[in-house]
Amino acid sequence: MYDVEQYVAGAWNPGGSGRTMTVLNPADDTPVTAVPISGDADVEAAVRAARAATQQWAATAPAARAAAVHAAATAIEEAADDLAAIMTAEMGKPVDGSRESILAGVGTLRQYAELGPTHRGRTLAGNDEAIDLMAYGPRGVVAVITPWNDPVAVSCGLLGAALVTGNTVVYKPSERTPATGWRLAQLLAPHFPEGVFNLLNGDGQAGAALAASPVDVVAQVGSTATGRSIAAACARTGAKALLENGGSDPLIVDAGVDPVWAASQAAVGSFVNSGQICVAVERIYAHRDVAEAFVAALAAEADNWAPQIGPMVDKRMRDAVDEQVQQAVKEGARVLRGGAAPAGPGSYYPPTVLADCTDDMAVVREETFGPVAPVVVVDSFDEALERAADSPYGLAATVLTRSMSNAQQAWRRLPTGTVKVNAVFGGAPGGAAHPRGGSGQGFGFGPELLDEMTATKAVHIEAPPTGW
Repeated sequence: MYDVEQYVAGAWNPGGSGRTMTVLNPADDTPVTAVPISGDADVEAAVRAARAATQQWAATAPAARAAAVHAAATAIEEAADDLAAIMTAEMGKPVDGSRESILAGVGTLRQYAELGPTHRGRTLAGNDEAIDLMAYGPRGVVAVITPWNDPVAVSCGLLGAALVTGNTVVYKPSERTPATGWRLAQLLAPHFPEGVFNLLNGDGQAGAALAASPVDVVAQVGSTATGRSIAAACARTGAKALLENGGSDPLIVDAGVDPVWAASQAAVGSFVNSGQICVAVERIYAHRDVAEAFVAALAAEADNWAPQIGPMVDKRMRDAVDEQVQQAVKEGARVLRGGAAPAGPGSYYPPTVLADCTDDMAVVREETFGPVAPVVVVDSFDEALERAADSPYGLAATVLTRSMSNAQQAWRRLPTGTVKVNAVFGGAPGGAAHPRGGSGQGFGFGPELLDEMTATKAVHIEAPPTGW
């Protein structure tokens, strides 16, 4: 059992709410983490400590802030095996995958440590005797609320960008992975002055209290419903809301592509991390010319994935996925692989392939967040684009095509923050995303995240009159 504490104003303590919760291992339902939940007084104390540290940290040289972030990254890298074991115990991802995502987080911290000192404004010359400066500065206190599905990598992105730009932080990890957040905080905290980094623990009630507190930015990755409640809280307090929320990301399989290759891409997008990825493939539009061969190959891919897939994070999430699958079957979908939770302990759900799906099925229309690949057959690429675009979400989309013209049409017409061509995952280091609609607002990752974490001040300077 991991006994988690909170970290406020440079000290570890259990919190004062009197409420606790226990996290179960999704592989076998055994308890792994005991967590005292942070109460309102704890939230107030953490925000107060962060506020008190703002001036000192903002005045710290950018190179010194970057050095602290680099040192934190080194500590996390050296403890990656330990941190991966905790992450796997709490959310079920196979330990090799956990370690891989942790090292991705280390890389993100190092990226921001390098970018931070060069993050500057610009100048405009009005005339020979005047100049306008666009100067960047920290916003102040940033509340960072992170998810359970990739708890270290996502946290490293938001925390790194906030800290290196001179903001102080109050960090609340997901209630499903509190020990992962606690261990990450143990590795981060020694590298920053008192009050600059603070950790709270708890459920949605604790997160809501933090979002409604007098902070300057609330940066959250999680569900659309939670994101909208945070946006409403920020509207009341005046804080900036930076949100990456739910998605129902489409994959379009064009005519003329190799159906076996396309199926391997679809399987990665649908099944990795048990489908619990923000930009997972959630609905597939396959051109009729290749649909039959593609679906058969995708079913074979599901067989290959079945022995290696980990459990879902908990039974509540698994049951929600299964409910969508069973409802789709009632509405006419055919189960080609998977489609039912196995008996026994844990929160396992098999890689599932559904054929004969339609857009009005919840498994296509809504976010599923499980290892499910629903396939809709279309008669043209244009039809696929229209149907893929018809969604309240706007996170990401993928197109598999041999046609440069169709690729161009896809990235121009699909109303998502990211469009990927011929690869379901990937992107250049330093890449960013800008979700739309129900998927959130503001940039995540990339140099643009540094802009989100800073306030811009316009300064106009003119020379004094001659003779002064």
